[in-house]
Amino acid sequence: MAKRERVMRMSVEQPLWRALTAYRVLTMLYAIGLFVTATDRFAHPWVAVGYYAVLFVWTLATLPRVANAASCTKRFLAVDLAVALTGILLTPVAVTHHSIVVGGPTLPSIWTAGSVLAFAIKGGWRWAAFASTLVAAANLVERGAPTRDTVHNVILVWVASIAIGYVVEVARASELTLARALEIEAATRERERLARDIHDGVLQVLAMVQRRGSALGGEAAELGRMAGEQEVALRTLVSGGLLPVSRVSEDAALGAVVRAVEEPDDDAGPVDLRVLLAPYATARVTLSEPGAPVPVTPVAARELAAAVGAALDNVRKHVGEGARAWILVEDEPDAVIVTVRDDGPGIPEGRLAQAEGEGRLGVALSIRGRLRELGGAAELISVPGQGTEVELKVPKV
Repeated sequence: MAKRERVMRMSVEQPLWRALTAYRVLTMLYAIGLFVTATDRFAHPWVAVGYYAVLFVWTLATLPRVANAASCTKRFLAVDLAVALTGILLTPVAVTHHSIVVGGPTLPSIWTAGSVLAFAIKGGWRWAAFASTLVAAANLVERGAPTRDTVHNVILVWVASIAIGYVVEVARASELTLARALEIEAATRERERLARDIHDGVLQVLAMVQRRGSALGGEAAELGRMAGEQEVALRTLVSGGLLPVSRVSEDAALGAVVRAVEEPDDDAGPVDLRVLLAPYATARVTLSEPGAPVPVTPVAARELAAAVGAALDNVRKHVGEGARAWILVEDEPDAVIVTVRDDGPGIPEGRLAQAEGEGRLGVALSIRGRLRELGGAAELISVPGQGTEVELKVPKV
């Protein structure tokens, strides 16, 4: 079946850039509004008009620059901060001395904080500390002397920008951790799927070659020994395996990238589970099923049928070719239940855990793993001397 690659991008940073874009526009309009409503505090209003014209054009023209981390370059940040600092230092020229004494706003007003926040989102708390320190120095120069209100505003911008920068750094680290966890999960699921396919085919053949070769003796025994070694090596590879390293997109604003290979959803409607289980019915395998169709999704039908096949393989392998087995299909209102029972001697207590430790993953992957991915469960009941029963339950979606 054709596979497709699913790409998941995670970014808690991108909403911050969108918020910053809106903040710059609103604060620019706010600064111009202060000028329009309080022209009496300006000694040289044409200086303010010239600065606000530049601020208006600069803010609108640079909106794409604050759309994401890739567009927000160091050169842009430097020029943007220079625009803010210039406005602060031009304030004593544009406004009256009385406005400065009473602590009136600077020309850019709170627009300056947007420039500092851009540093914080782009480079973290260290960049934020650098930008806010320059803004603090410019404010002190503009006031001529440190006042209570000036110090309060400087500390507020300094602490807020550093805190935001620190949060951004933590969020980036968390994104990478989450991306790694999701990619490990995706790789593990794919590895388990491959392990089930290998167990249902290659490992079964290698195990059979080993048994038959040992029974025949001579050169066949050597062939069986080599098959046994390859079986152990393949089981080790399947149960271990390498995991890919998480990737990060070239645009840091897009966040961490996780790639997972998955099977596409089937466009066809539900299929009758009885059709897929019918081939398992033989002279020694009895299939009991409802008289009406048992509709399930194509994926669930395939996995259920494969799990039944794996259970029957275990019967033949551990009980013998002459073993009897019974398959019972139950169509419940909220779930489909398939039970596989044999007349063998049962499984000794602790044998399944020992088999998993040895890398023999027939029950763990070929049966339980399939049902777990479907949101179902597999229950194995075995009493020594009374056979083994495997109950496969899949919820209806």
